[in-house]
Amino acid sequence: MITLHHVAASRSFRTLWLLEELGLPYAVKHYKIRDGSLRDPAFLEISPAGRVPALEVDGKVIFESQAITQYLCESRPLSGLAPKQDEPERVDYLQWLAFAETQASIIASLNLQMVFLRPPAKPSVIVLKLEVARLKATLAPLEAVLDTQDWLLEAGFSAADTLLGFNLFAVKYFVDLTEYPNILAYLDRMEARPAFKRARANDGAQEFYDKPFYAPEDYA
Repeated sequence: MITLHHVAASRSFRTLWLLEELGLPYAVKHYKIRDGSLRDPAFLEISPAGRVPALEVDGKVIFESQAITQYLCESRPLSGLAPKQDEPERVDYLQWLAFAETQASIIASLNLQMVFLRPPAKPSVIVLKLEVARLKATLAPLEAVLDTQDWLLEAGFSAADTLLGFNLFAVKYFVDLTEYPNILAYLDRMEARPAFKRARANDGAQEFYDKPFYAPEDYA
C-alpha cells in the first residue's frame, strides 16, 4: 500500500492529485500545520524537515515533491505522464518541474510573512512588494506558453501540470489573476479533470487562508 503523508490544501495535494492521475491505490495520513503533528518524532523519522508531502512507496520513503513526481512517473512509465529520455519535450518537462519549485518557494515566503506570522512580529512592506513582484515574474512565461497550448507540454497533460499547476491555486491569494486570462482558463481545465476532483474529495478543508486576498499594503 502507498501511504501519503498530507496536509489538506498544502503542496502535498500535488502528490495526491498525481496518485489519482496514475490510478494508484493509496492511503492518506492527515496532519495539520498548527497542531504540532509535523514535529512529532515519529513523523520526523519519515520527513526529516518536518514537511509534507512524504510518500511511502515500494519499500521507500520519498520526502521531496519533485523526487516523488519523477519516481512515480518513471517507475510507472505506462502512465504517459512524463516524456521519456529520448522524447523531444523531455527537457521542457524537467525544466517545468524545477520551475514549479522556484515558484513554490516564493509562495512559501509570502505564506510565512502574510499568513502565518503573528503579532507582535510584522513583515516589511517593501519585502512583501518585492516578493509579489517576483511571483508575478513567474507568471509571465506561463501566460505566454498557455496562449498557444492547453498544458505545459505541447504533447498534452503531464505530471508537470500536477506539480506546477497546483501552485496557481495559492498564487491567487497574492496576485490578481484577472490579468492572466490564459492562466485562469488553465485553472478551469485542471479543475475539470476527474482525477483532480477525486483528489479534492480526499484532500480536506484548507485552514491557512482566512481572507480571499492578501495585499502588501495591508501590512503598512
